[in-house]
Amino acid sequence: MKEKVVLAYSGGLDTSVIIKWLTKRGYDVIAYMADVGQGCDFEAYRRRAIATGASKVFVDDLKKEFVEDFVFRALKANAVYESGYLLATALSRPLIANGLVKVAQAQKASYVAHGCTGKGNDQVRFEVTIRSLDPRLKIMAPVREWEMKTRSEEIDYAKKNNIPIDASKKKPYSLDVNLWGISIESGKLEDPYYEPDENIYQLTKGVKDSAAEPVYVEIEFKEGVPVKLNGKWMSGVDLILRLSKIAGNAGVGRSDIIENRLVGIKSREVYESPAGWTLLEAHKGLESLVLDRELAHYKEAVALKYAELIYYGLWYTPLREALDKFIDYTQKRVNGVVRLKLHKGTCRVVGRKSPNSLYREELATYEEGDKFDQSLAKGFIELWGLPYKGSYKNKA
Repeated sequence: MKEKVVLAYSGGLDTSVIIKWLTKRGYDVIAYMADVGQGCDFEAYRRRAIATGASKVFVDDLKKEFVEDFVFRALKANAVYESGYLLATALSRPLIANGLVKVAQAQKASYVAHGCTGKGNDQVRFEVTIRSLDPRLKIMAPVREWEMKTRSEEIDYAKKNNIPIDASKKKPYSLDVNLWGISIESGKLEDPYYEPDENIYQLTKGVKDSAAEPVYVEIEFKEGVPVKLNGKWMSGVDLILRLSKIAGNAGVGRSDIIENRLVGIKSREVYESPAGWTLLEAHKGLESLVLDRELAHYKEAVALKYAELIYYGLWYTPLREALDKFIDYTQKRVNGVVRLKLHKGTCRVVGRKSPNSLYREELATYEEGDKFDQSLAKGFIELWGLPYKGSYKNKA
């Protein structure tokens, strides 16, 4: 009897080639696909997997779980890796790996496989998650092991073995797509001085082609979670899809960064997340209104650590769960409406209101109605600066 391998299958170049490569080596390959909002033709990919040699194909609709249990947790944390990555791909990996493990257990497979390279972060995210959920499973990573060293060689292998693929040598970019955003790498982008062509972008218009007039949107949050767009209640999935189109048409949501990968190398990455950046700006704008100074400042440090945990593949860990408890506590006050102006690639908060607002006009105003006793400032400054009085005397 053939040994069963459950493969995390995307329908792309690497995993399509993997099916053929494994079946040629005598394995029974079961393809597993997770729908996290790629917007692809899953039925076409199912047929592609079977035609390439898979014995079965499982497709899981995980969009709701992805948004509610992963994306919105990261949003509440304000998690951004190295100021430019909203972690769309990284957030999906523990969820996909969890589904992969469940199918492997149900199918009594001894192996699971993925299409990650030895240079990337995803190999870590998949394997750490798989081992934490079921250490019994053996893990295969064909791209780290096979004889092909370049994407061009994989394309040649696919053509030779009649494997239908979408990639070509003229357009060799690697894309990973889900509801929260798109990751784009490889090809000409490997030159950090090269300006990306407009045709690589999938969700956002360039500044020249975006709407001439600004667009205003209102987003309402309940305990840190977006629940309404322009006054209309929506599910998390629908809100992200609708906002992605609005913000993308305004040119909002691009980032182009040199990123420090977990494995220790620098990588040039281009990302799109129009809904993500808009929601992040809105969420931060509302937090500024309702969180006190010490809590807000401390939470910024937590946001950095939370982003690292996601990026490093440490979702299913005690620290992430503990940080969620803290973050959920901070979000109890994050209720209200934020108004944003989207125009030619920019996204700005232009208004915010909340029943939990800590802003007091009678203290902030310089006009009539000012209740701030300015006479108290002199003594406050003297006490605040007391430890430093004379400390730099004659230093020069």
